[in-house]
Amino acid sequence: MNYVLSSHASTEMARRAISPALVESVLTAPDQKVPEHGNVICYQSAVTIDTKRYLLRVMVNETVDPPIVVTVYRTSKIDKYWNTQP
Repeated sequence: MNYVLSSHASTEMARRAISPALVESVLTAPDQKVPEHGNVICYQSAVTIDTKRYLLRVMVNETVDPPIVVTVYRTSKIDKYWNTQP
């Protein structure tokens, strides 16, 4: 996927020790794409980091070309954010 990282997303990736390769893998083949606020879509996948399961959430504004990654974070609260609706 062709995309641009916002400065905020780059800062958060560094602060949270989330590798660009991991973000790229979620953007290329997300487990789910969930609508968020406004024009933002959440690309999310369950990943293992340091032997622990997390949900990696990549917030993307798809209304611009190329899409902009707004922010990135991981959470252990997988059930809270996992969309079980078909």
